[in-house]
Amino acid sequence: MKNENHIILIPWDFTPVAEYALQHGFKFAEKAKSKKISLIHIIKHDKEYDEAFERLNQVARDNQGKNGIEVEPVVRKGSIFTTIGEVASEIESELVIMGTHGLRGMQKLTGSWALKVIVSSKVPFVVVQEPPNETDMKDIVLPIDFKKENKETMNYVGYLHKNFTPKFHIIKPNTTDVGFIKRIKANIAFSRKFMDGKGVDYEIHTAEGKKNFPLEIMEFGKSINADLILILSTKNIGLADYVLGAQEQYIIANSSRIPVMVVNPRDDLTKWEGFN
Repeated sequence: MKNENHIILIPWDFTPVAEYALQHGFKFAEKAKSKKISLIHIIKHDKEYDEAFERLNQVARDNQGKNGIEVEPVVRKGSIFTTIGEVASEIESELVIMGTHGLRGMQKLTGSWALKVIVSSKVPFVVVQEPPNETDMKDIVLPIDFKKENKETMNYVGYLHKNFTPKFHIIKPNTTDVGFIKRIKANIAFSRKFMDGKGVDYEIHTAEGKKNFPLEIMEFGKSINADLILILSTKNIGLADYVLGAQEQYIIANSSRIPVMVVNPRDDLTKWEGFN
């Protein structure tokens, strides 16, 4: 059973982008009626624990009770690439909100590094680069291509619709491949049926096809002043994807600094009942 407290997990590295993630966390928590935000800081050595916990506990105390939300400090020894995902599963977090510096940043959680953290988790991530807008989440970009896993994003369309009632802007690639066209149409038809059944506001756009699809997704998001881009990560991503540059890492680190929600394809479930 899903944790009734609807916990949001936020990786904390004592940088400004972690503060931004916490601000987004409070916004999500308020809309989703979450009861707790857990801050997770990863250490490499046991001797670092006391100092790290003291610092993190102070952050928790400073933010305790805002909007009626409990803020909990968690310090774990491990690796950011596996421990964040492990803790997210352990506490039954519904969402991880993580700050990143984008591809040009010097901090570790850049595009490809952030992606390595994200794909270790069964829980979706929202990646942010700056503080949230003061307005509500109104416009969300939803890319839909030929992959069968696209259907899994509908759980989070339902989640976002329930809590924010935004408009979804579906964008599909412009391709001449007959096989891809057939699969894209099937995914669009599935998505429309789901959205119509939930009363979701949406419209469908076709990319121009003059550039690679991830770039067109980012440009489209910028053109409509999107509040969020909802994407699917590459299933069974491997080392080659990181070296060559998996397309989602560029969307995660987009220069427009639009927050990105990343859903990881799951082998162990076809429907997350908590969001439907």
